[in-house]
Amino acid sequence: MANNEKLTTVDYEVFGRVQGVFFRKYTQAEGKKLGLVGWVQNTEQGTVRGQLQGPNSKIQAMKAWLKNKGSPKSRIDKAEFSNEKDIQKLVFEDFTVRK
Repeated sequence: MANNEKLTTVDYEVFGRVQGVFFRKYTQAEGKKLGLVGWVQNTEQGTVRGQLQGPNSKIQAMKAWLKNKGSPKSRIDKAEFSNEKDIQKLVFEDFTVRK
């Protein structure tokens, strides 16, 4: 991570065919590949939600992945992002899948 790049946090929720298609596993893998921390979980409403933290450029790359790619068998109808803001330090130590 570049020392001068600001850290960002953002909440997300992805809608479509995103449960039962390994979406959480792929999201975790992509987040780790980008060097992000945070979490991902299924919701009772059939969506996937979570939080991302890391360098702003990596957050933007992950947002694009969540909107446009996802897991191979997923169908993303839309992805919503909220509470995006700069942070001084990371709250999470890893990228986890929550039950």
